Amino acid sequence: MDEQRENMQNGMMENDEITGEQKPDGGKERRHRGMGTGILLGICGTLVVGALGIYLTCRFTGSQILITNAAADTDGTTLLDAKTTAKINELSAYIDLYYYEGTDIQDLKDGLYAGLLEGLDDRYSVYYTADEYAQTQVSMTGQYYGIGAGLAQDKDTMQVTISRVYEGTPSESAGLHNEDVILSVDGTEADTMDVTDLVKLIRGEAGTTVHLEIYRPSTGENLSFDVERADVTLPSVSSQMLNDTIGYIRIESFEKDTANQFEKALAELEGEGLTSLVVDLRYNGGGLVDSVVQILDDILPEGLIVYTEDKNGHREEYRSSGDTHFDYPMAVLINQDSASASEIFAGAIKDYNYGTLIGTTTFGKGIVQSLFPLEDGDAIKLTTAKYFTPNGNYIHGVGIDPDIELEYEYLDPDGEQYEIQYDNQVQKAIEVLSENTQSD
Repeated sequence: MDEQRENMQNGMMENDEITGEQKPDGGKERRHRGMGTGILLGICGTLVVGALGIYLTCRFTGSQILITNAAADTDGTTLLDAKTTAKINELSAYIDLYYYEGTDIQDLKDGLYAGLLEGLDDRYSVYYTADEYAQTQVSMTGQYYGIGAGLAQDKDTMQVTISRVYEGTPSESAGLHNEDVILSVDGTEADTMDVTDLVKLIRGEAGTTVHLEIYRPSTGENLSFDVERADVTLPSVSSQMLNDTIGYIRIESFEKDTANQFEKALAELEGEGLTSLVVDLRYNGGGLVDSVVQILDDILPEGLIVYTEDKNGHREEYRSSGDTHFDYPMAVLINQDSASASEIFAGAIKDYNYGTLIGTTTFGKGIVQSLFPLEDGDAIKLTTAKYFTPNGNYIHGVGIDPDIELEYEYLDPDGEQYEIQYDNQVQKAIEVLSENTQSD
């Protein structure tokens, strides 16, 4: 679930240290000592009650606290204790003395911050510099400066493949093909980072070029492309009738306007005689949770769509109102690159028994990320919760199995351009829906 949430409340945690010296025994000294002890106990009690209050508030409300740069404590419970600070300085000295090139102190500091997040061993928790954070704020409206190609990434090998070249875009003009494997982007190896970060390298100012090294499996060639970025506006929904009664809607990603586009496409297909529907989520890597929930609200009866839980047990539910729902058969196409919000969709449809899932097991991303801006303009993205299907299934690392398992095969091996009638998974969906219509 790639939704960015900023439900933050102001707050600050401070560490106080009280020091003193022993005095000889005596009445005045004992009175002073007793008064000092009282003050010390009072301060400690205040700190304990305050800390307990903060904990209980977070525990039972699920709220988030905005943390500021407080003084580091030195009792060994924090990362930057005296031993750790000394070791960092020791490493820095070695770099200063022996590293073969000059260094930038800010780059080293940024590396420390990034390394702290990497220590979580969670590929979805990331540190952003101010510049990187600004890049993440590209609006999810489908409009950006890029090349107009959809990307998919293998979760094991991290290999990045072009899943779709959009018509009339720079990627089509440059000669990129579906299934081309991206080896590098401007010299950065593509399989060394998450595809969402790779996209940031591909996007840029209109009129500039991005250099891509490509491997083309169909010919076994290694190819180079310099693709000029342009103002690209891509719809996230496309639709058509597959025959007289079966409609087809493909959802590329769940963006801000996707639900509106879905509703418009559905209305048009219903006007053309739709009595059953194929929803294609293959290669859909996710997007905004509100978008997929709005679409499922149109489809499902009243009830739970998905819920999240954080480590404190705070639960947040997303529900369907039941104002509208489908009353005709549906098939949903999924594959190994259907992830996150796509799995919310597939999981809800499966749990409600509201359609037939066809294809291969989904990616398996059942966790939620939240974005936290920092005081200095940097930011971090942290995995903050797990999400569960309506029946309580946690699919992270597992995925959602189809009802009908069917590997993709293109039935016209001599065809150079994709045509939907030769897509074996689409044809299977037509077969299933036709049988359901006949039995009804």
